Amino acid sequence: MSFPRVTGPQAVLPPAGLPGLDPALSRLVSVDGVLADAGATRRWHVLDTGDALAERGFEPIGTIVAVHGNPTWSYLWRALVNASLARAEGGAAVWRVVAVDQLEMGFSERSSLRRTLAQRIADLDALVEQLGIRGPVVTIGHDWGGPVSLGWAVEHRDRLAAVVALNTAVHHPDGAALPFALRVATARGMLAAGTTGTTAFLDTTLALAELDPGVKAAFRAPYATVARRRGIGGFVADIPATPDHESTPALHRMSSGLRELTVPALLLRGPKDPVFGEDHLDDLTDRLPHADVHRFEGAGHLIAEERPYADVVLDWLDEKVVDAVTPATRSRRSAAARRAAAAPAPETPPAPGDASGHLWDALDARRDDDDTAVIDMTTDDDGNPLRVSWRQLSARVDELAAGLDAFGVRAGDRVSLLVQPGPTLTAALYACLRIGAVVVVADRGLGIRGLSRAVRGAVPDVVIGEVAGLAAARALGWPGRRISSAALPAVTSRALGVEASLSDLARAGRGRAVPAPPAPEAEAAVLFTSGSTGPAKGVVYTHAQLTALRDTLAAHFDVTAETGLVTGFAPFALLGPALGTRSATPDMDVSAPRTLTAVAVAAAVRASDARIVFLSPAAVSNVVATASALTADDRVALEGVETFLSTGAPVSVDLLRRAQALMPNATAHTPYGMTECLLVADVTLPEIEQAQGDRGVCVGRPLGSGQVRISAIDADGRASGEPSTEPRVTGEVVISAPHLKRGYFRLYLTDREAQRGLPDRWHRTGDVGHLDAEGRLWIEGRLPHVITTAEGPVTPVGIEQDVETVPAVERAAAVGVGPRGRQVVVAVVEAGVRRPGLASPDLTDQVRAATAQRLAAVLVVPTLPTDIRHNSKIDRSRLSAWAGRVLAGEKPTAP
Repeated sequence: MSFPRVTGPQAVLPPAGLPGLDPALSRLVSVDGVLADAGATRRWHVLDTGDALAERGFEPIGTIVAVHGNPTWSYLWRALVNASLARAEGGAAVWRVVAVDQLEMGFSERSSLRRTLAQRIADLDALVEQLGIRGPVVTIGHDWGGPVSLGWAVEHRDRLAAVVALNTAVHHPDGAALPFALRVATARGMLAAGTTGTTAFLDTTLALAELDPGVKAAFRAPYATVARRRGIGGFVADIPATPDHESTPALHRMSSGLRELTVPALLLRGPKDPVFGEDHLDDLTDRLPHADVHRFEGAGHLIAEERPYADVVLDWLDEKVVDAVTPATRSRRSAAARRAAAAPAPETPPAPGDASGHLWDALDARRDDDDTAVIDMTTDDDGNPLRVSWRQLSARVDELAAGLDAFGVRAGDRVSLLVQPGPTLTAALYACLRIGAVVVVADRGLGIRGLSRAVRGAVPDVVIGEVAGLAAARALGWPGRRISSAALPAVTSRALGVEASLSDLARAGRGRAVPAPPAPEAEAAVLFTSGSTGPAKGVVYTHAQLTALRDTLAAHFDVTAETGLVTGFAPFALLGPALGTRSATPDMDVSAPRTLTAVAVAAAVRASDARIVFLSPAAVSNVVATASALTADDRVALEGVETFLSTGAPVSVDLLRRAQALMPNATAHTPYGMTECLLVADVTLPEIEQAQGDRGVCVGRPLGSGQVRISAIDADGRASGEPSTEPRVTGEVVISAPHLKRGYFRLYLTDREAQRGLPDRWHRTGDVGHLDAEGRLWIEGRLPHVITTAEGPVTPVGIEQDVETVPAVERAAAVGVGPRGRQVVVAVVEAGVRRPGLASPDLTDQVRAATAQRLAAVLVVPTLPTDIRHNSKIDRSRLSAWAGRVLAGEKPTAP
């Protein structure tokens, strides 16, 4: 597809027929030149909804000024233009949108002037004045339109209502290299050829997203000739990469001025951007710490073409800006929003700030105690596990805390910990917490790609790791200074970029004062989810919330100094010192639960004289499978266990029974929780056995002061009901607790959805279930896995429980196939087969006879796809797509 060529320097209207662009919104504006352009009159092309709103009788409450980058033009903002008009017609807040073509770009005028950043900011101001835009103004910019729009915002705070930025940068550190893509573009001999003489720069930019051919042609339309592309080269040449560049002062003025902006700010980012990295976003959030941030995983530089940013921006303005600029517009809110505001709020639990003390209080209290605090089952100390006393651990934490401070780590800095659980990780973690550094924890169970995405997205200031983790950090270009967990040879340290070891820091910290402790409301940790229901998300906890978790766990399970704890479940592997009890991690790879054996558990119990054993379901499964290797002494040790816990994923009654048989004097618990709230509810095996007749997995009653509500699902499988405690109502599980997370790391939209229609300190879990008449919670699956049949929504877990009663079935998944609202139910089972495909007629009959739910088909697979961390959370979305392909006639392959 092509459009008429524009060859002259004059400003012209875009050709008709550009996809998604209403020609009636285009206009040409004559503006007096400023600064170096003074004395000239320049013609701009803009997209402007002002006249269209006036024709419809709408009075805007403000203006959104949208500034494109290089080499795009105002066409980039067509979705925002169109969505704003549609919303105005629908009764929502009315915003005028003015999307500009910067001079030398798009369909605006070409001149011989090479425009600097200061010139472009002044140019934009002249246009705004010519258009009579007084305020309130919201600026939005992308790429190098970010510095231009933000530069105008800094200079016109009196008219400013909010700022929005998509994939941009506002600062370039002195001496730092440009991103590779820009180094190529600005290289001697390449600048003119790549940006102006050919369409290489334009082609490369448009290739950063999967664009419809018509959209690509529209972006190319203003840049058909060398003369029309000179602005592209001028923009690249104006990148202030060195301190003496003529645009560096303007960039510094703008970036410094951002620190003084207090208006609402929204930062949207596509992480797959070869130009603007996570460090650029990190710099922006440092300058605008109050900004709402959302990273769209999978999106790249042209985020406006890849994600529904327009609705995000307008929703955000409704939430954060509209009432501030004109309270009268509250009446224009949707009926749904008014209902949500008027809905009775669930009772709010005690605030996390009510939790007393710090997570390291027990360490301080026992700093002169020579009893064992931590046992390392993986380290041989003269034939025995390594034991670290409370005195040794407390001293090490103080030394490392002071050493980290001497190294330059400050409160709020993020520290990624890539160390296996044990005394070293324990000391490093508590040292970080002690000085207010924010620990970032993402385990290897995410896989190398998932782990890299998590670590890079968290933009750590420091990485503390073992050799394998540091090698990955080096190879994958993770940010942050490097500290090795163990002393390394000098050549290895240089190769890995290691500046110091933990031993070096401990020596540096001896005799130094430890900085003042952080405030309870300060961020303490970013814990990444398992990634079993999408890309792993960073969950942010404050110090008060972690302390509340400690207190809830201690009170519910009656943990004392003499209890002893064995944990093969990563999220809880570090809580022993906080609970004031000795702890041991079995000889295993915590990120691969199936590496845990029954013998290893027994050895850890014996070494720690533990009364509590805490394992993940996948670990429990392998412990039971390896029980035949237990010796008589091992079984005696396990007889001393009083409490056995398994959490992190659903646990079958049969597995609990088999595990308890190994620990016959223990009460088996299966707490329910998630990374966002590690303990929500709890149930014991006897309680599960007594609770019969309901569909799903019984996970018990809320712990402590926590609360659980159910938001009923509608025919479309959406949780739309008011949260309630009414029994036998299936819906999304909604929770609150003092130890509930603060939010997600740079996932504004995820935060907003998790709290949709709820008061503060409540959270939508994404799990589906119901409460029984006794107030116990039953989990029936995940919200995205609800099957929307013509007869109504169907949850998967109950069907799976039925199917798993068939002797030949080892594990089952129930999934929906077909269009939403007309889906049919398909059972996919593990049944000892080598190849995936349709189940045999006999097995199909058995499976169908086991459940009252009508099944469209029964499929078999060698292994169901599950997450790595738990090896039990079935990827039903993936199975649903696979089952659809198989039933459509494709040759069955592994799902």
